[in-house]
Amino acid sequence: MQQLAPTFELRAQNLPQLATNDLRAFSVRALAAYVALRDANLKLDLTRGRPCPEQLDLSNDLLTAVGPGNYLAADGSDCRNYYGSPQGLPEARALFADLLGASADQIVVANNSSLALMYDVIAYSLLTGGHSVATGWSRQAGPIRFLCPVPGYDRHFAICQQHGIHMIPVRLTGRGPDMDEVERLVADPSVKGMWCVPRYSNPTGETYCAETVERLAAMRTGADDFRLFWDDAYAVHHLTETPDALENVLSACTRHGNSNRPLVFGSTSKITFAQGGLGFFAASSANIGWFVDRVTRRTIGPDKLNQLRHVRLLRDRAGISAHMAKHRHILAPKFAVLRESFREHLGNAGVATWTEPRGGYFVSLDVLDGCAMRVVALAEEAGVALVPAGRTFPYGQDPRDCNIRLAPTFPSSEQVRQAADAVALCTLFAACEKLLAERGEDS
Repeated sequence: MQQLAPTFELRAQNLPQLATNDLRAFSVRALAAYVALRDANLKLDLTRGRPCPEQLDLSNDLLTAVGPGNYLAADGSDCRNYYGSPQGLPEARALFADLLGASADQIVVANNSSLALMYDVIAYSLLTGGHSVATGWSRQAGPIRFLCPVPGYDRHFAICQQHGIHMIPVRLTGRGPDMDEVERLVADPSVKGMWCVPRYSNPTGETYCAETVERLAAMRTGADDFRLFWDDAYAVHHLTETPDALENVLSACTRHGNSNRPLVFGSTSKITFAQGGLGFFAASSANIGWFVDRVTRRTIGPDKLNQLRHVRLLRDRAGISAHMAKHRHILAPKFAVLRESFREHLGNAGVATWTEPRGGYFVSLDVLDGCAMRVVALAEEAGVALVPAGRTFPYGQDPRDCNIRLAPTFPSSEQVRQAADAVALCTLFAACEKLLAERGEDS
């Protein structure tokens, strides 16, 4: 049975404004609470955004959706055999067309995962160039650069780092990236792409506003083959009954004469089975043709039996919505208890801010500058695993050392409360150390 974390009663009143004696007294109490927490031998984990077992159980019908005598596609074709287009099963493409805001002929449905599709597009672009470009990026003179809204998704950054693509951080504003900065940077022809998690962004939870999408669609770029890598990973992952709206980037770019600019990615990784789902990709007809021409050299086609399973489980857009409502009922209480803990322990402390997302899988916590690594280390010593500080920035380098990504989806609500209380305590103690050190005092 999981050891319970000891409770602590610390109600900080704007630590930076406390007199030094009062701050020192609070630090002593915080240290005592932390020692008790550390001695409780906890084992809690807020690292990665994994679905919990209860969420996976929602899709158990996938395990029996096909079987002996029950493996034919809508057109009567045998999904056990080589069959059909490398773009995927027609009924699977139709199922996800509305989700991606595209027509079925503008979609590729592949195997797990969308990250694999993004990786392939990057690799093909480096090797052979994008649509309408005869030379691969790797053969072009000078460095290749990508814009990276921050804080952002570490696996996007890892793809760039592995392939030697230079990354340029761009600040997120709560309504999407700083567009004045984006428009300035994309004038450089070496900037070939930009990562975007436009809805319930990882980790800030923000959704790009209509003005941001419009400016991304309309902006002039130095590179003719500039691409928006539009990772709409959380398109249906709402935590409220009033979902955030996101403008259709495919339509916006087409309206401005830039139909080949957006590459829209998604998956069922957090809809059905995390490692047994489908990845999908929508783009202009020219970009789809470019991708299919290359992927057919690598594979004869995706696993259409798994695509058939998903069609039978999810059925249509209404089926997806009903399925995701069940996810919301599991996840929303976990985000609520984390929010309540932070409001209780950090709300008046003046040493931290955090997001309260309306969807997605993460909470972004900003602590005092120079304290994120210390908070993560304190939490780890107390038995609470967090993603390493800096992971939400290119090259793992947060210039302010302030951001921490939290994933409350996998643990139980009780465990999330324990972990959130522990993170709050570590944040308070690390803040005391920093503030006392700035005043020339030992903590």
